[in-house]
Amino acid sequence: MLDKDISARRRRKSPRSALALTAAAALLAAGLLSWPGTQRAQAAPTALTHPGVTVSRAQLDFARGKVLAGAQPWKGAYDQMMASKYASLSRIPKPRAVVECGSYSNPNYGCTDEREDAIAAYTDALAWYITRDERYAKKAIELMDAWSAVLRDHTNSNAPLQTGWAGSSWPKAAEIIKYTYTGTWADSGRFAAMLRDVYLPEIINGSNSNGNWELSMMEAAVGISVFLEDRTAYDTAMARFRTRTAAYVYLASDGDLPKTVPSQNLNTRDKIVSYWQGQSTFVTGLTQETCRDFTHTGYGISAISHVAETSRIQGQDLYGTDVGERLRQALGFQSKYELGAAVPSWLCGGSVKRGLGPVTEVGYNALHNRLGIAMTNTGTLTAQNRPAGSDNLFVAWETLTHGDNPN
Repeated sequence: MLDKDISARRRRKSPRSALALTAAAALLAAGLLSWPGTQRAQAAPTALTHPGVTVSRAQLDFARGKVLAGAQPWKGAYDQMMASKYASLSRIPKPRAVVECGSYSNPNYGCTDEREDAIAAYTDALAWYITRDERYAKKAIELMDAWSAVLRDHTNSNAPLQTGWAGSSWPKAAEIIKYTYTGTWADSGRFAAMLRDVYLPEIINGSNSNGNWELSMMEAAVGISVFLEDRTAYDTAMARFRTRTAAYVYLASDGDLPKTVPSQNLNTRDKIVSYWQGQSTFVTGLTQETCRDFTHTGYGISAISHVAETSRIQGQDLYGTDVGERLRQALGFQSKYELGAAVPSWLCGGSVKRGLGPVTEVGYNALHNRLGIAMTNTGTLTAQNRPAGSDNLFVAWETLTHGDNPN
């Protein structure tokens, strides 16, 4: 089910606004301007690492070695992926010039097709890397080429979120193909132009809707920026991501009330409580959408972990900052109740809607396996959910790519 945007008004993209965005972003990168409501983040690295969106070459090599050796849980995760509809070599792409996505999937003109073709392209890219069967690389290219030849816009109220979801999967596929496939990808430039001209303008300015929107949008913006080697857009997206993450997951050190995004004008306690789904008691690990449902909360947590992982691959480790602490606490808090712990009366009126989704592998691997932080509830949930599959939106195959992966 798709989110409902706070505002259904669509802002049309124009060359003038794009130029203004570019100029402002350039000032941001130069340290001469701060976006309203953003935290300064470390500037993009001079040399970007490829493939470097959520999964690195070293991680791919580790996963490939485990699968070829028949080791678990990676072989089981690989088998799950290859048995899915996304790995089918007979898949026929369904591109549209205009993808129209309304609130709660009404209307749904190309929305599911776009998201699933993007996940399929990523699935095929992973299958290529592990098997070295170039049929999968060619299928990934076929899917990316089909959409880049046709797509021109996203419309209706859910356009920003839709663009963020599909835009999170495309660069993961493109990075693997561009930097590891030994064959040719003649239209890679056209695909890059699609990401630059159709996706990036829709997401780079963020959203004032529920926090999972902007987090997913910034995940897409960061990934696209890496593929395009656009350091200015990377800096812009990362700054918005840092601010939104701080406003999405509460820590006791934040004070009596959660942090906010200034552009939302949440300037009273009542406004904040309303935005936090009526929750008036704030405890470490609670998220802005915990009392909405765990599914949407999972979208936000997943996006936080994906951006943190991409940043780490690019040589700028956010896990040691408040981002990592917020991710750890959000995972632990939600995992506890996802596993069935009794819900106290002060939390969401004594009842939560479970369904976190396959979103724990990346954060758990980074924080527990690499950094040695105890995460008992998250570890239990992660093991229970293996192999983690796809949410059919923007998360896919993370037991395969990140499960117990030391790289």
